[in-house]
Amino acid sequence: MARRIGNYTIITENKPKIQGFASIVGKKEGDGPLSEYFDAVHDDTTLGQESWEKAESRLQQEAAEEALKKAGVTEKDIQYIFAGDLLNQCISSTFGLQSLNIPFLGQYGACSTMAQTLGLASLFVDSGAAQRCMAVTSSHFCSAERQFRFPLEYGGQRTPTAQWTATASGAAVLACGEKERPYISAVTFGRICDLGIKDVANMGAAMAPAAAQTLTDFLTDTQTCPSDYDVILTGDLGAVGSHLLQELLRRDGVEIAPYHNDCGLMLYDREKQDVHAGGSGCGCSAAVLCSIILKKMVQRKLTNVLFIGTGALMSTTSSQQGENIPGIAHLVCLKS
Repeated sequence: MARRIGNYTIITENKPKIQGFASIVGKKEGDGPLSEYFDAVHDDTTLGQESWEKAESRLQQEAAEEALKKAGVTEKDIQYIFAGDLLNQCISSTFGLQSLNIPFLGQYGACSTMAQTLGLASLFVDSGAAQRCMAVTSSHFCSAERQFRFPLEYGGQRTPTAQWTATASGAAVLACGEKERPYISAVTFGRICDLGIKDVANMGAAMAPAAAQTLTDFLTDTQTCPSDYDVILTGDLGAVGSHLLQELLRRDGVEIAPYHNDCGLMLYDREKQDVHAGGSGCGCSAAVLCSIILKKMVQRKLTNVLFIGTGALMSTTSSQQGENIPGIAHLVCLKS
């Protein structure tokens, strides 16, 4: 049975393992430096659908089906699916996964959703409430732009601090008893952090304080230090947020620069692909985790990874009313 240590961290007892994982991405993501690690790349970002939202649902469905296939199970073997996305009422997940007919627990953590779903799914498996669970999330550049900023037809200019919402999806199947697979050893769910950022084109600044807070909570609870981990992976702060995170922690005497990387900086080539401050969106961290990171953990090239999903908890309503952008960060410790 899982147990809590310190104030915020849960340690698993039964080592819920990632039995199968998959990442499906769009053309821009496939043109980036991680192309060889993805399970599929779609040249047509509509995926043959009649709307961007339906395309994103299809993206998530394909990722879930591929993860099931790679785990060697079917949807009938999954007791619960934890899934979410950026769109209102998580419609990409609802419409994308309904055909699987699995008990569905919709999640909203903005760009932290992959860490949130992974953490919750692992605790269900660890507790014995389920034999197998799935964690899934997605994002799509065009659907996110239409909801949160401007439709593509508007042709609005993006600021240097802006990030590019990934057209991508990641999925993972969790179970106990699998031998020699990456497993979830600990989870720290984050607290809402609001330092007064209002700029919707600067998500990194809004999310960095939450990432610093959650990582500090985890290190304090576990009495560990950054050098104990192969990678401290945030997702996704981009260039601006990554710099701020390191500076915030440095002020408290914690140095993570030698061990830190960010999914928003890994997914694209910033010099060649015009993504400004880097990648973002639920699918960004999901696709990076469920490709290069987990594949390297299976190969044991990485054995101890902190995955910190970061999210900006604003909505179109709160932004239109001039509210601040609260941040959240959830941490999952993966070992192999």
